[in-house]
Amino acid sequence: MYRILIADDEGIMLESIKNIIMKSFPEEFEVSTAKTGRSAIEQAEFLHPDIVFMDIHMPGINGIQAMQEIRKFNQTALFYVITAYDKFDYAKDAIEIGVERYLTKPVSKATVIEVVREAMQKVEQMRQKRSEQLKVQEKLETIVPVVENGFVSNILIQTNWKDMEYYRQLLDITEENGYVCVFQFGTQMEDGKLVSPVGASVQAQDFSDEFRAILKSYLHCLIGNVISDRIVVAVPCGKDQNAYETRVAVIEQMRQIVARLEQRLPMKFRAGIGRIRPLEELRASYQEAVLALQENEGHIVHTDDVSGHGYYEGEYPAETERRMFVLLDRGDVEGMRIQANSFYDWMVEQYPGSRDNIRLKVLEYVLRAERDAFKVGAVNYGFSFRENYLTEVMRFDDYEQLRAWFLEKMNAACSRIRDRQEEQSETVVSKAMLFLNENYRKDISLDDVSREVNVSPYYFSKLFKEESGRNFIEYLTDLRMEHAKDLLAAGSLSVKEISQESGYADPNYFSRIFKKHTGMTPREYRDSFLAGASGKAAEDEGDR
Repeated sequence: MYRILIADDEGIMLESIKNIIMKSFPEEFEVSTAKTGRSAIEQAEFLHPDIVFMDIHMPGINGIQAMQEIRKFNQTALFYVITAYDKFDYAKDAIEIGVERYLTKPVSKATVIEVVREAMQKVEQMRQKRSEQLKVQEKLETIVPVVENGFVSNILIQTNWKDMEYYRQLLDITEENGYVCVFQFGTQMEDGKLVSPVGASVQAQDFSDEFRAILKSYLHCLIGNVISDRIVVAVPCGKDQNAYETRVAVIEQMRQIVARLEQRLPMKFRAGIGRIRPLEELRASYQEAVLALQENEGHIVHTDDVSGHGYYEGEYPAETERRMFVLLDRGDVEGMRIQANSFYDWMVEQYPGSRDNIRLKVLEYVLRAERDAFKVGAVNYGFSFRENYLTEVMRFDDYEQLRAWFLEKMNAACSRIRDRQEEQSETVVSKAMLFLNENYRKDISLDDVSREVNVSPYYFSKLFKEESGRNFIEYLTDLRMEHAKDLLAAGSLSVKEISQESGYADPNYFSRIFKKHTGMTPREYRDSFLAGASGKAAEDEGDR
């Protein structure tokens, strides 16, 4: 059903166009009419027309003005102008409104029918486009929370920054910094603390969608799933400092959010807030947020309000130190080496006579680097593995010899972390390929395979493409098509049976995929193969 509004101050013209439409398209239109611009606007507000025939010259509000008003609340209506005057007088205004076409009076029956058919087609195209957009939006609304939870989970168990980079691309995160807020909920508050019986976490599954909607109305944030009585939220931001004013603004915003949550949901809430940090260090912000919840009984607790922080004396290169270990944990050997060299230069330049302090700092960093490597399974530990370290460090009187030893140990730890990350990636993809080779006949998905290798679907998809050179679907389709070719060549099974043997329940879909892959339908491929085999056999017989 289409809705048409016809506006013209000439009654004869008005009724003429209406009758042509009603007789030519008797079941397809709801028609409304107006003789003034004001009436046209009022009718449009009520009818919300798909198509508008508008006379330009009407008493009071003219056609151009009426269309301008209608366009304010109806962005999709198609305007067709009816005029007995030179249309160029109104060309500029009409273009801005988006007039489809000018109809010069008198308008013939054939023209009206032609225009209506044209308008119907355009309306259908717009409706189809809108429907497709809604389908895409619906899918995104389903998948985005899953991706966001993957991002948040990666913060909690982060061992590889590559994961975070992938999520940044998926979620279009452009900010370099952010902080973590941990929301705790319970059924009631006792002695300043939340009481969270087992039922609270069950109830949370019911209100999680509304919780998400409320937070999204206040913050650009990434929300994790409910974990016991807590929900972890990451908030990307552009600020790289933790100034007092910034902290107060964040706390005040969280107060508003908690008040809104408690107003709308059957729970009491508290929130712990970590410091603003570079995105690759959000795990530290999460840990701060958890500690903030433990150390204070207030509703909103910022880590800087409850815990003191040590500080460096003098011009200590804290940023160089931080970058060195961030790059080490990423397995970036070259980047880490540059930062380590820079820090060593600073020590020697600032404290040339503090030989023992430099030795201690070198030893501290090497032990810390090896501990980081141990934590990710890149090295093993034995009680006597480092028995020579202290002796070696004390033996070096030359700063360059000590530098060489320092860089050698740091490089070794970083290289092992890098190798471990690559090994894990290769192991994941190898296992996935083995699983696919054994199960491609079944109805399997990316989620099935990622679950088998115990890696999130989004990270697995990235790893698979990097290691194999093909995405998951391409690889699986190639496997199935090669198997189908073999079965077609054998000639003993029907196309339907081959479709099922190749992992496709629908033979028609299988045939479309096969033709896209080979350029031939399954039957054409079989005929071509059998013809080729027959010709080869005849040729061999002739040779004999």
